[in-house]
Amino acid sequence: MTDHATTINAPEGTPFLDVTRDFDATPAQLFRALTEPGLVARWLGPRDLEIDIEEYDARTGGRYRYTHHGGHLGEARATFNGVFHTVEPDTLIVQTFEYEGVPGEVALEIHRFSVVDGRTRLTQRSVFPSLETREGALSSGMNFGIEQSMDRLAEVLAELSAEAPAAAPAAAG
Repeated sequence: MTDHATTINAPEGTPFLDVTRDFDATPAQLFRALTEPGLVARWLGPRDLEIDIEEYDARTGGRYRYTHHGGHLGEARATFNGVFHTVEPDTLIVQTFEYEGVPGEVALEIHRFSVVDGRTRLTQRSVFPSLETREGALSSGMNFGIEQSMDRLAEVLAELSAEAPAAAPAAAG
Protein backbone atom coordinates (compact mmCIF):
# COMPACT_ATOMS: atom_id res chain seq x y z
CA MET A 1 0.00 0.00 0.00
CA THR A 2 1.34 3.39 -0.97
CA ASP A 3 0.93 6.12 1.61
CA HIS A 4 -1.01 9.12 0.33
CA ALA A 5 -1.43 12.26 2.38
CA THR A 6 -4.78 13.68 3.37
CA THR A 7 -5.16 17.33 2.39
CA ILE A 8 -7.48 19.46 4.53
CA ASN A 9 -8.19 22.98 3.29
CA ALA A 10 -10.28 25.47 5.26
CA PRO A 11 -10.13 28.71 3.26
CA GLU A 12 -10.16 31.78 5.47
CA GLY A 13 -13.48 33.56 5.62
CA THR A 14 -15.51 30.71 4.11
CA PRO A 15 -17.91 28.29 5.83
CA PHE A 16 -16.58 25.21 4.05
CA LEU A 17 -13.86 22.63 4.44
CA ASP A 18 -12.33 20.51 1.67
CA VAL A 19 -10.69 17.12 2.24
CA THR A 20 -8.84 15.24 -0.52
CA ARG A 21 -7.18 11.83 -0.37
CA ASP A 22 -6.02 9.36 -3.02
CA PHE A 23 -6.48 5.65 -2.37
CA ASP A 24 -4.97 2.57 -4.01
CA ALA A 25 -8.41 1.12 -4.68
CA THR A 26 -11.15 1.16 -7.27
CA PRO A 27 -14.10 3.55 -7.07
CA ALA A 28 -16.30 0.51 -6.34
CA GLN A 29 -14.11 -0.51 -3.39
CA LEU A 30 -14.10 3.03 -2.01
CA PHE A 31 -17.88 3.29 -2.41
CA ARG A 32 -18.33 -0.03 -0.62
CA ALA A 33 -16.11 1.12 2.28
CA LEU A 34 -18.12 4.34 2.59
CA THR A 35 -21.55 2.71 2.48
CA GLU A 36 -21.42 -0.73 4.17
CA PRO A 37 -22.02 -0.27 7.92
CA GLY A 38 -19.60 -3.04 8.94
CA LEU A 39 -16.81 -1.42 6.95
CA VAL A 40 -17.69 2.12 8.06
CA ALA A 41 -17.38 0.96 11.68
CA ARG A 42 -13.79 -0.13 10.98
CA TRP A 43 -12.51 3.26 9.78
CA LEU A 44 -14.73 6.15 10.89
CA GLY A 45 -13.22 8.24 13.68
CA PRO A 46 -9.97 8.35 15.64
CA ARG A 47 -8.25 5.05 16.42
CA ASP A 48 -8.83 5.23 20.17
CA LEU A 49 -12.62 5.52 19.88
CA GLU A 50 -15.22 2.83 19.60
CA ILE A 51 -18.28 3.30 17.41
CA ASP A 52 -21.84 2.07 17.73
CA ILE A 53 -23.76 2.32 14.48
CA GLU A 54 -27.46 2.58 15.24
CA GLU A 55 -28.54 3.13 11.64
CA TYR A 56 -26.65 3.33 8.33
CA ASP A 57 -28.89 3.14 5.27
CA ALA A 58 -26.61 4.51 2.53
CA ARG A 59 -29.12 5.03 -0.26
CA THR A 60 -30.85 8.12 -1.61
CA GLY A 61 -33.32 9.08 1.15
CA GLY A 62 -31.64 6.83 3.73
CA ARG A 63 -30.52 7.93 7.19
CA TYR A 64 -27.59 7.30 9.50
CA ARG A 65 -26.84 7.68 13.19
CA TYR A 66 -23.76 6.58 15.12
CA THR A 67 -22.05 7.26 18.42
CA HIS A 68 -18.35 7.44 19.26
CA HIS A 69 -17.28 6.61 22.81
CA GLY A 70 -14.31 5.54 24.92
CA GLY A 71 -10.71 6.60 24.36
CA HIS A 72 -10.03 10.31 24.70
CA LEU A 73 -13.75 10.97 25.21
CA GLY A 74 -13.67 9.19 28.57
CA GLU A 75 -17.25 8.76 29.75
CA ALA A 76 -18.60 11.21 27.16
CA ARG A 77 -20.38 10.10 24.01
CA ALA A 78 -20.44 11.92 20.65
CA THR A 79 -23.45 11.11 18.46
CA PHE A 80 -23.84 12.14 14.82
CA ASN A 81 -26.74 11.77 12.38
CA GLY A 82 -27.78 12.72 8.89
CA VAL A 83 -29.64 11.94 5.72
CA PHE A 84 -28.25 10.62 2.43
CA HIS A 85 -29.67 12.97 -0.21
CA THR A 86 -27.95 11.53 -3.29
CA VAL A 87 -26.15 8.21 -3.57
CA GLU A 88 -24.71 7.33 -6.98
CA PRO A 89 -22.56 4.19 -6.75
CA ASP A 90 -18.83 4.72 -7.36
CA THR A 91 -19.37 8.41 -8.17
CA LEU A 92 -21.12 10.64 -5.63
CA ILE A 93 -22.57 10.76 -2.11
CA VAL A 94 -24.36 13.87 -0.86
CA GLN A 95 -25.43 13.81 2.78
CA THR A 96 -26.11 15.99 5.77
CA PHE A 97 -24.01 15.78 8.95
CA GLU A 98 -25.09 16.88 12.41
CA TYR A 99 -23.30 16.54 15.74
CA GLU A 100 -26.10 16.04 18.23
CA GLY A 101 -24.12 17.98 20.86
CA VAL A 102 -24.77 21.12 18.78
CA PRO A 103 -28.27 20.51 17.38
CA GLY A 104 -29.45 22.52 14.41
CA GLU A 105 -25.95 23.19 13.04
CA VAL A 106 -26.23 20.84 10.06
CA ALA A 107 -23.46 20.62 7.47
CA LEU A 108 -23.88 19.46 3.88
CA GLU A 109 -21.22 16.97 2.76
CA ILE A 110 -20.43 16.18 -0.87
CA HIS A 111 -18.18 13.18 -1.57
CA ARG A 112 -16.93 12.82 -5.15
CA PHE A 113 -14.96 9.89 -6.55
CA SER A 114 -12.58 10.25 -9.49
CA VAL A 115 -9.80 8.16 -10.98
CA VAL A 116 -6.45 9.95 -11.08
CA ASP A 117 -3.22 8.22 -12.14
CA GLY A 118 -4.68 4.76 -11.48
CA ARG A 119 -5.87 5.64 -7.96
CA THR A 120 -9.26 6.70 -6.70
CA ARG A 121 -9.43 10.24 -5.39
CA LEU A 122 -12.01 11.08 -2.76
CA THR A 123 -12.83 14.78 -2.67
CA GLN A 124 -15.10 15.83 0.15
CA ARG A 125 -16.54 19.29 0.69
CA SER A 126 -18.33 20.06 3.95
CA VAL A 127 -20.45 23.21 3.86
CA PHE A 128 -21.28 24.49 7.34
CA PRO A 129 -24.21 26.81 8.13
CA SER A 130 -21.78 29.55 9.21
CA LEU A 131 -18.11 30.36 9.49
CA GLU A 132 -18.48 30.17 13.28
CA THR A 133 -19.84 26.62 13.07
CA ARG A 134 -16.93 25.54 10.88
CA GLU A 135 -14.41 27.17 13.20
CA GLY A 136 -16.04 25.45 16.19
CA ALA A 137 -15.78 22.07 14.46
CA LEU A 138 -12.11 22.68 13.62
CA SER A 139 -11.29 23.78 17.16
CA SER A 140 -12.88 20.58 18.51
CA GLY A 141 -10.14 18.49 16.88
CA MET A 142 -11.94 17.68 13.64
CA ASN A 143 -8.65 17.68 11.65
CA PHE A 144 -7.25 14.93 13.88
CA GLY A 145 -10.38 12.83 13.40
CA ILE A 146 -10.37 13.35 9.63
CA GLU A 147 -6.69 12.41 9.26
CA GLN A 148 -7.02 9.27 11.39
CA SER A 149 -10.24 8.27 9.61
CA MET A 150 -8.60 8.63 6.18
CA ASP A 151 -5.58 6.58 7.31
CA ARG A 152 -7.88 3.88 8.70
CA LEU A 153 -9.95 3.96 5.49
CA ALA A 154 -6.76 3.35 3.47
CA GLU A 155 -6.07 0.29 5.66
CA VAL A 156 -9.58 -1.10 5.07
CA LEU A 157 -9.23 -0.48 1.33
CA ALA A 158 -5.89 -2.30 1.27
CA GLU A 159 -7.65 -5.32 2.77
CA LEU A 160 -10.48 -5.09 0.23
CA SER A 161 -7.96 -4.83 -2.61
CA ALA A 162 -6.13 -7.91 -1.33
CA GLU A 163 -9.44 -9.82 -1.24
CA ALA A 164 -10.41 -8.84 -4.79
CA PRO A 165 -10.21 -11.84 -7.13
CA ALA A 166 -7.91 -11.64 -10.10
CA ALA A 167 -9.60 -10.74 -13.35
CA ALA A 168 -11.03 -13.78 -15.08
CA PRO A 169 -9.22 -14.74 -18.27
CA ALA A 170 -11.03 -14.10 -21.53
CA ALA A 171 -12.99 -17.07 -22.80
CA ALA A 172 -11.39 -18.95 -25.65
CA GLY A 173 -13.52 -18.89 -28.70
